[in-house]
Amino acid sequence: MTETLTYINNFLKYIKLQRGDSPHTLRAYKNDLKEFFNFAKLAPEKIDSMIIRGFISEQILKGKAKTTVSRKLSTIRSFFAYLYNEGIIKINPARSVSSLKVNRRLPKFLTVDDVFKLVEAPSEDKFTVQRDKAILELLYGCGVRVSEICNLNLEDVDLKEGFIKVKGKGNKERIVPTGIKAKEALKKYLAMRQILRIKKNFPAQETPLFINNRGGRLSDRQIRRIVFKYARAIGLADRIGPHTLRHTFASHLLMEGADLRVIQELLGHSSLSTTQIYTHIDLKHLIEIYDKSHPLTKEDI
Repeated sequence: MTETLTYINNFLKYIKLQRGDSPHTLRAYKNDLKEFFNFAKLAPEKIDSMIIRGFISEQILKGKAKTTVSRKLSTIRSFFAYLYNEGIIKINPARSVSSLKVNRRLPKFLTVDDVFKLVEAPSEDKFTVQRDKAILELLYGCGVRVSEICNLNLEDVDLKEGFIKVKGKGNKERIVPTGIKAKEALKKYLAMRQILRIKKNFPAQETPLFINNRGGRLSDRQIRRIVFKYARAIGLADRIGPHTLRHTFASHLLMEGADLRVIQELLGHSSLSTTQIYTHIDLKHLIEIYDKSHPLTKEDI
């Protein structure tokens, strides 16, 4: 098992370098692979397709969601493809394992009223509160991923021109406009950040944009907690996370008539097919409006 763990750790280093996945995603990959090899109880060189199918069947029998099982299979496939390309195994056993048919769920998104309440929830004139407001404004106003927010540095922000430079998956950089509200929130936060830096004598070379009271960079988990904290404060029952605001950003743009390729560029999607999920959201939204508004749908006619 020691050698297998070495393979897993090397694989995680490889995909982090190649794709720039977040620590949260890398942890999920590691847990998936450890669970698989605890089931298989064999070294990677001795795994065949029947063992992989057996693991998938067991997951389904345990009642795991198809989306979860599909993700685990995707992780296993990527891992064995890596081992094959590295010459560690001679045959890729995952190649012949069929994908699960998964009904793609539409992403959740907030109404305009709810998202406005959310970004206005942090209102105190304190460093941490203004920091939280700037984070919420960027998540909704720019549609950035939580990992991208975490990795932002001071030099990535251009308040004069009104944009941020984001490093997405695979270390691909893109320029995203901030909008007036996010720009104002950033300006106020940065002024408070500078006062805190001088007061607590943080090193001048420390450049993370979003920091805690000790000057350390915020983690993705801390940002998730921030979003959930304010969502709960305004009474949103469902668990709201940073990705909900990313979906909301894209959905609201599409509803206002933005071109799908523009949304693709802003989100940093490598494929237009990934962005097209939002056309289904928009269609669902239009149907709901039709059902509520069209005279022929009224019961009293």
